[in-house]
Amino acid sequence: MPNTTVMQAKRLGVLTCAPDTTLVSAAQRMTGEDVSALVVVDDDGGLAGIISRTDLLRAWEKGGPWAERTVEQYMSRNVVTVGLETTLGEVTDLLLEGRIHRVVVVRQEGDKVRPVGVVSAADVVYHMLKQESRARSAASG
Repeated sequence: MPNTTVMQAKRLGVLTCAPDTTLVSAAQRMTGEDVSALVVVDDDGGLAGIISRTDLLRAWEKGGPWAERTVEQYMSRNVVTVGLETTLGEVTDLLLEGRIHRVVVVRQEGDKVRPVGVVSAADVVYHMLKQESRARSAASG
């Protein structure tokens, strides 16, 4: 598992929103898709940031109407990113060292960094269990 690349492990696709998306819309999308974050992209599809459930909690705590506030006001602009060939072992190190829950997998296209996926701590745990199951099957069979 540690040598499995993020491209081999990730779920296809990435759920995105625009910076001008309202907090209400972002929360509805996260709830409807059962995800804990959305990748924020600019008009050209380049990485602009990430908005998480925790960011939404911070916004809620500040008060005021969500329908009038945007993702751009609360998103994290400093996104931890990895390339397509990064291993799950390297991702695990980043998650633990940064005390974060996810990294965004990106591909460089000219001067743009385009998000192609997200690998979360839950994804890594899933692959850990899968590897453990295979190891047990091999040992008993």
